[in-house]
Amino acid sequence: MSIPRKTILIVLAFFAIYVIWGSTYLLNKIAVTQLPPFFLAAIRFTVASVIIFIIAKALGIKLSISLKQLKNTTIAGFLFLTYGNGAVVWALKYVDSGFTALEISAQPLVVLIMMRIIQGKRIATMSYIGVILGFLGIFLLVSQQELIRQEGQVIGMITIFTCMLSWAYASIFVGKADLPKNYFINTGYQMLTGGIMLAVVSLCLGESWSLPSTWNQEVQWSMLGLIIFGSIIAFTSFNYLLKVVSPEKVATSTYVNPIIAMVLGWWILDEYISIQSIVAAIVLLTGVYFINTKRTFKLRGYGR
Repeated sequence: MSIPRKTILIVLAFFAIYVIWGSTYLLNKIAVTQLPPFFLAAIRFTVASVIIFIIAKALGIKLSISLKQLKNTTIAGFLFLTYGNGAVVWALKYVDSGFTALEISAQPLVVLIMMRIIQGKRIATMSYIGVILGFLGIFLLVSQQELIRQEGQVIGMITIFTCMLSWAYASIFVGKADLPKNYFINTGYQMLTGGIMLAVVSLCLGESWSLPSTWNQEVQWSMLGLIIFGSIIAFTSFNYLLKVVSPEKVATSTYVNPIIAMVLGWWILDEYISIQSIVAAIVLLTGVYFINTKRTFKLRGYGR
């Protein structure tokens, strides 16, 4: 019995947002050691968008979209990339890559609460347990004295949380918005508009721009990985999944992302993982599990 093509695409797309995105925290952490954060993100997404449009043109895919679709992709590009990603890269100057991924693992909690506020969707009884565990996990994570005392750590953690709000709202927005039907083109326009806005922010902040030839080899390889795998492959997969499954299911990538990010950060960058961080991860991800399993069951009636 052959597996439906759509099922295969969904599985591959989930692999991309689970595993590839887990490694982007490490790649961004390496790149931001030499490059200004908003310049880094601007180059990543604008170059990725140009590559996407070249591939689309070669495949005979139409690049034209309506004015309304351009407006919506611009909004999504700002929420996901200009602020949602650019500010996270900025925070990585002060916060470890594994810690960043672990804090962002609370995103399903934010999505759940935001869907309740914006769409009025009822929260399943058991999901309340997930909410309590989620907040407890976040508290355990961010209350570590050895982290709070580090310069820039608190503002970094707060910035990451605001990025989670931006991504959560964007996830709900794109699920209903009029966007290009082709997910490749949709991704390309979000990255192009988001990248342009990132470049404007970078210039306004007076960041120094440089040519790739002046970057060290580690940064060059990191940028290549961010463009090809983190942007083109994973973000296209992300946009595809937001249209074919519910936002909460897409947010389950936060189960795997922090584990991969923490292991890579510890292995390659020698980042410290405290016992309290491990406990916080267990509590937080358990809460996320309660939220997603119960919400997935409840959402089957919505035809998503």
